[in-house]
Amino acid sequence: MNYDRYYTCDLVNGEGIRVTLFVTGCQHACEGCYNRSTWDRKAGRPFTADIEAEVLNACARHDGLSLSGGDPLHPQNREAILGLCRRFRARYPDKTLWMWTGYLFEEIADLEILRYVDVLVDGKYRQDLPTVKPWRGSDNQRVFRLACQDGRVEVMSVF
Repeated sequence: MNYDRYYTCDLVNGEGIRVTLFVTGCQHACEGCYNRSTWDRKAGRPFTADIEAEVLNACARHDGLSLSGGDPLHPQNREAILGLCRRFRARYPDKTLWMWTGYLFEEIADLEILRYVDVLVDGKYRQDLPTVKPWRGSDNQRVFRLACQDGRVEVMSVF
């Protein structure tokens, strides 16, 4: 997996002060996307163990980790994202993990990755559906609060 950048003090991508990682690779190609530079999964830099350690270490002094892109759930990113989510949750069980994806929740609900995600923002960006709702780029996108119960992902709320 490659990444484009990460922020170690982000107030926009989720609740509280967060570390936000922008991965590369996105098959959705949404018209009007502000992050077109992240579409090519070969763009950016390799997400190495050293970079992961930097990202996870930065989470120690913040409220959690946010994963964006590109799309963290691009098929080529899923294995690396799953590993990162597992390590984040093991190290910070009381912090939150947020994820943005162009896939609909219904398309990805069975992915193991979601067992580690507290908040999922789903749906492709739609330039023709502007919004003033927090944490989403367009009005069609949904924000799911998730919980893992007995190995199953449950939707706690949608807003």
